[in-house]
Amino acid sequence: MIKSKADLEQYLYADKVALGRTKAKPSYTDVIWKYEILLRKCEYYNNCHPKSPLSYFYKFKRYKLGLRCNFTIPLNSCGKGLCIAHIGPIVISDFSRIGENCRIHIDVNIGADARNGKLAPIIGNNVYIAPGVKIFGEVFIADNIAIGANAVVNKSFEEQGISIAGVPAKKINSKGIESIIKHI
Repeated sequence: MIKSKADLEQYLYADKVALGRTKAKPSYTDVIWKYEILLRKCEYYNNCHPKSPLSYFYKFKRYKLGLRCNFTIPLNSCGKGLCIAHIGPIVISDFSRIGENCRIHIDVNIGADARNGKLAPIIGNNVYIAPGVKIFGEVFIADNIAIGANAVVNKSFEEQGISIAGVPAKKINSKGIESIIKHI
């Protein structure tokens, strides 16, 4: 959670590195990086200066760009080093928590339990979430896990460094995120 200007700078830098950007500022067409910058600035102003006019300004700009990119990502839900791979539908529950250095692809839904909306996934650090993944309910995903395309995750996976896939998701190997990093 961003609690100071120094935290904001750390999050922005980690997100820039995770996205693989080298320039000082995003280009006109780099809407993903722009969205992540707005997300972090919204978190900073929401946590540190909630009554500031800049808080409302950044919330409005993030909301508009989120509609354009089809992202529904609540404030303070993602750790630093967030990497959104593509423009397209990404929905994250207000009660979900995602760790540091996670990569999220298109058409991902991280949702709460249907019976109790406050029971939502907690995702560890260094998790790769492939396109089309659905994670819902009160589940825990450990660190360094790779989740295969179109997987439906409705139970916890507490073993670190594994790969999971399928409907419903199950462990498919012990390579985890390391097998994915070679191909990115």
